[in-house]
Amino acid sequence: MVDSAPPLHYSSLARYRELFRHGVPIFTYHKLGPRPRSARIKGLYVGAPLFARQLRELRRAGITSASLEQAAGAPDGADHRVVLTFDDGFANVLRYGQTALAEGGFHAIQFLVADRIGGLNDWEVREGEVPERLLNEGEVLEWLRLGHEIGSHSLTHPWLTRIPLEQAREEVRASKKKLEDRFGRAVHHFCYPYGDWNAHIRDMVREAGYRTACTIEWGVNDGTASPYELRRIAVRYPTRSLRQWGAGMAALWRR
Repeated sequence: MVDSAPPLHYSSLARYRELFRHGVPIFTYHKLGPRPRSARIKGLYVGAPLFARQLRELRRAGITSASLEQAAGAPDGADHRVVLTFDDGFANVLRYGQTALAEGGFHAIQFLVADRIGGLNDWEVREGEVPERLLNEGEVLEWLRLGHEIGSHSLTHPWLTRIPLEQAREEVRASKKKLEDRFGRAVHHFCYPYGDWNAHIRDMVREAGYRTACTIEWGVNDGTASPYELRRIAVRYPTRSLRQWGAGMAALWRR
């Protein structure tokens, strides 16, 4: 018996078509391009060929870009739109993603860590992750020039529910102002670092003037979705099954 439920992580359209009939999906990416051998969380990397193939598949299916506002108010049956989001603002997204996005006619949003622009992913490095460069100011401006959006991912990428409320409020409010002042664009969208939020944090985001906020809760968004509790689907490379792994090992032994 074949399990018809879609897998937890998205890699291709086939098993997600039925789910997408019930609302707008928001895809979560982090890093594009080659994955370092020493990367701890390998699933945060999506290779450039796979990313391009995913976008071609969506385009062939007639799926186009949606905004986060559209995802928040989508009716059932809105199965021909998708929102592409990138968390953290990694420079490799611009390097490896801009051609595929342009060729597919897709636009995307990068959620930037406002006090780390031009720096490194220090919140991951502290946990033993590979250092990766974040977009600098010129690259953010290039991203905007290409027709894409930016949103806030806080000032420093903390766990917002684990710090004092006033500090959390500063992370939410000040990051919006810093990005707007630096890039001359209104910042309407927030993404909870680590997907960490509660009712207090959600209300802070709304009071700060954001129009939407993204979680890491799994699923699509229909007309009942709260704009400050948007669900998303993480994207990663296909995971090989144990049977595939065993077949591959047997083939190696036969050489």
